[in-house]
Amino acid sequence: MKKSIFSGKVINKMQLKLPALSANEGMARATVAAFCAQLDPSAIELADIKCAVSEAVTNCIVHAYRHEDGLIYITVSLLEGRVAKIEIRDRGCGIEDVKEARQPLFTTDAAGERSGMGFTVMESFTDRISVTSKPEKGTKIVLYKVFRSRDT
Repeated sequence: MKKSIFSGKVINKMQLKLPALSANEGMARATVAAFCAQLDPSAIELADIKCAVSEAVTNCIVHAYRHEDGLIYITVSLLEGRVAKIEIRDRGCGIEDVKEARQPLFTTDAAGERSGMGFTVMESFTDRISVTSKPEKGTKIVLYKVFRSRDT
């Protein structure tokens, strides 16, 4: 049986813990991209990572804690085969129905300020995404990005 590219050996790893504040979204995005830079991705691939991480972190800030204090936990593992595995986790309110929440335009925002496209954006900028959540326990999003081989 062929081994999945998404389960390769970890060659480097970092962890980051931040308060769930809007001011920290940019730092999370930049830190993850800087760490992934050691795999020599293209500028477009780094921009993809930044966008996907931004969406996942913003979901934690806006939805997970619902205006309460909380923390965002980020773990980035660089895997053999030029793969980045990015886990973004919170201990917030959780998602009642993950399948429904992943549908384009679905939102729990009664004020109508959110578009409901966060998961769709994450999916479009990564190669694989998994979402696990338990109500009142939190949510974990795992993003995988395969950096293409660069010809020299």
